[in-house]
Amino acid sequence: MKLGSLVHPRGSRARTTRRAGLFVVAALLGIAANGATSSASGGDAARGGGSDAPPALGVGAAAPRAPSADVRLAPSLLPVPGAPDSALAAAREWQLVQGRHWQIRGPAGEAWAVTDAREKNRGACGPGMIEVAGNMKRHFLLDELQMQACTNWIDRKWPQRCGEYDRDKWLALSKDLPTQALHFCIDRFEYPNRKDEYPIILVSWYEARDACQAEGKRLCTEDEWTFACEGEEAQPYPNGYVRDPEACLNDRPWKQFHDSAFIPRSGDKARDELDRLWQGHPSGARPLCKSPFGVYDMTGNIDEWTRSSIAGERPSVLKGGYWGPVRTRCRPATKAHDESHTFYQQGFRCCGDPSK
Repeated sequence: MKLGSLVHPRGSRARTTRRAGLFVVAALLGIAANGATSSASGGDAARGGGSDAPPALGVGAAAPRAPSADVRLAPSLLPVPGAPDSALAAAREWQLVQGRHWQIRGPAGEAWAVTDAREKNRGACGPGMIEVAGNMKRHFLLDELQMQACTNWIDRKWPQRCGEYDRDKWLALSKDLPTQALHFCIDRFEYPNRKDEYPIILVSWYEARDACQAEGKRLCTEDEWTFACEGEEAQPYPNGYVRDPEACLNDRPWKQFHDSAFIPRSGDKARDELDRLWQGHPSGARPLCKSPFGVYDMTGNIDEWTRSSIAGERPSVLKGGYWGPVRTRCRPATKAHDESHTFYQQGFRCCGDPSK
């Protein structure tokens, strides 16, 4: 099932019902509240493949609609170092995707073939994906264990933020931990998985799962996502042991959200609230925010849906944290939201299996 990006007509309204208590949970835990770590990897498998055609979010059966004649769209500006957020906000234009999700409109992203040729880490995976293989360190409280190696605390209170870890101390602490071999493919960027395109947001876990399946892929397990972020050393950040503000996009000032604006999520008020809250960047805008395997933007920018690796646990797990002043490390996870939950900073990426 393919989906194109639809421009949101001014003044249109759609009726949407939401679960009771959705934004009560969001108010308490939506500031990228991160829960426990995961255990064994598992789940169904589907090969990630396909051509270099632009991906399309396959999450519904709504018929395409033509843009309203009175809507004017202008390309978004890519972030310029040192440019104020207000300058970027003035250039933003939002488009509605599948009648329910949102994305900042901008120029077409870089073709997968170009990115794959430059990055040279596609391996046995489909276009736009990265082959990940190695041994993941196992410990049910690894994030807490890792805090013993923190040498520079930004904030010791929850959600704890560490500015720098002692790598030698961490490697000594973790040298005898058991490991698990993992081998899989993962999208290089957040969905729609193209450099220089903005991620699609306000997506539920169900919708993220279906979108990956529509592309012959699957939603990443929590373990797969974590390992792709931290590598075999289980480093705290994708870029290493220092919370570098020039690397991944995080620690931006938190803004109070207005939950009623997102009912319905397809409305003008939702679009305006997204624009007020948004502090993210296009995928790949931070070249230093790259994991040991070469996966971009795994912490900061947006939260990403994954599938729990723990049998019997609620499947909906958010990873990575977003642009706000939250933990935004590889191990922590948000496990407080159900599969229908959608919010302003939530997106996803897909995984798959390498070709034989």
